[in-house]
Amino acid sequence: MSTILDKIVETKKAEVARFKPKSSIERFEREGFFWQFSNRSLVERLEFPGSLGIIAEFKRKSPSRGWFKTKELEVEKVVRQYNDGGAAGISVLTDTEYFGGDLDDLIQTKVVTDIPILRKDFIVDPWQIAEAKAFGADVILLIAACLTPQQVKELAAYARSINLEVLLEIHNEEELDHICDEVSMIGVNNRNLHTFEVSIETSLSLIGQLPKNKPAVAESGIANPETIVTLKQAGFKGFLIGETFMKEPDPAIAFAEFIERLKAISV
Repeated sequence: MSTILDKIVETKKAEVARFKPKSSIERFEREGFFWQFSNRSLVERLEFPGSLGIIAEFKRKSPSRGWFKTKELEVEKVVRQYNDGGAAGISVLTDTEYFGGDLDDLIQTKVVTDIPILRKDFIVDPWQIAEAKAFGADVILLIAACLTPQQVKELAAYARSINLEVLLEIHNEEELDHICDEVSMIGVNNRNLHTFEVSIETSLSLIGQLPKNKPAVAESGIANPETIVTLKQAGFKGFLIGETFMKEPDPAIAFAEFIERLKAISV
């Protein structure tokens, strides 16, 4: 039976096939932010002493929850607060059909912030990586559930060759074999990508099997600061949070309040 992840990947491959002929990798290399000299390092931000480690996400909808915010919500109003309020990085969902995102959100985030930006999408082709660079990303996401270990290695190697960091996302023990030298960070998605059920026990059960030389990032299911304390004590350096902020009437205020509560209990 086809899962929602299968449908998303199928759609993404069709999108890439449709748009690749219109804009080559060589064209991306001549445009936008491709040749910027000062890429922002998410690894450094997560490793920095005293970092709260929060990667705050901007997304308008999800397949499981529907719309959080209308398309008219301006990304700048939210990401400025993320930037100024102490986030280690910002994740921007650029998939349109399933998440309501847009590559323009990536550009707008780039020009109003000075912290690392992760392009979160379903990457299946080097063309998307060049696109991410041209549109302002500092980091790309590779999802193990969408790729073979060899594909992860090849895509990550290309990303690193153009000075992008790579966050590899896994969500079970079987995907540990996707980890390779070419990736910069390891993310553990607490949301099962087939059932969409969420449990932070996924992160806690896998942290001991992750390489110590790459920052570990917990993703999804982080609804309160106490969960971050638990995950940090287990060994995680980063915490990707989206719905907790985006589902609130004002995501920027929700983020600021979350940070204030986290600082009050951080050890």
